[in-house]
Amino acid sequence: MAISKSKAVARTEAYYDSEAADAFYQSFWGGEDIHIGSYKNDGETIADASRHTVEIMAGKLQAVSAKTRILDLGSGYGGSGRYLARRFGAHVTCLNLSTTQNALNHELTLAGGLLKRIEIIHGDFENIPIDDCRYDIVWSQDAILHSGNRERVLDEVARVLVPGGQFIFTDPMQTDDCPDGVLGPILDRIQLDTLSSFQFYRDALRERGFKEIDIIPMTEQLRTHYNRVRLELKNRYDEAVLLSGKEYVDNMIKGLGHWVDGADKSYLAWGILNFKAAD
Repeated sequence: MAISKSKAVARTEAYYDSEAADAFYQSFWGGEDIHIGSYKNDGETIADASRHTVEIMAGKLQAVSAKTRILDLGSGYGGSGRYLARRFGAHVTCLNLSTTQNALNHELTLAGGLLKRIEIIHGDFENIPIDDCRYDIVWSQDAILHSGNRERVLDEVARVLVPGGQFIFTDPMQTDDCPDGVLGPILDRIQLDTLSSFQFYRDALRERGFKEIDIIPMTEQLRTHYNRVRLELKNRYDEAVLLSGKEYVDNMIKGLGHWVDGADKSYLAWGILNFKAAD
């Protein structure tokens, strides 16, 4: 029996379906790839850095081929799914809760001639509408933080993976030793009670029989990315206001500043987490 979606997931769905958010993420965050980028140098664009993260993660996939079945949790506009389908010929299922984002994903996937390799499903990762043991790889980028029940998400990941399957993901987190109460401005902005941490994922996945392949801390990239997006909004402020409205843009600039400040104070963490399910 399916469990109803958490309030956090419901809020996230409404947010990403909004015209203001859709315009912002398409125009300022990275286009097809709306997650944290990995910057090679100061001159790299947000979109290129965002794609670079995909490339780094893809390079860590094990035994991937045209027969591999990949599930992308919180797939956004589907940029990662299309990259994986093109690079490996794999079949990718994009699970995402935004109707608006899914529509653009379908449009871009159709234009890219990839509909035979990519399936787009409207749904949330706390209640994955897919049978057990269906996927060789579960992939996710900066999405699980939006869950109000992350333990449930990890249960679902374990359920849909084949024995020995791979779970690779990124997520904005707090540091393992983050003091209590210091993340209020960040949590209030994204309407969450907590962030996860590297240790949370290590412990929770170990409890579910996963083995750690590797974890790559890259927190400096989180700081760089949020600051780059914040500066882009400031530099293109009038355009951003025209697309998303003054209130949205002002709140976004303020919110991104909280993330930069949290990273500067060593309260935040980010990186690539790579695990193998129990055989």
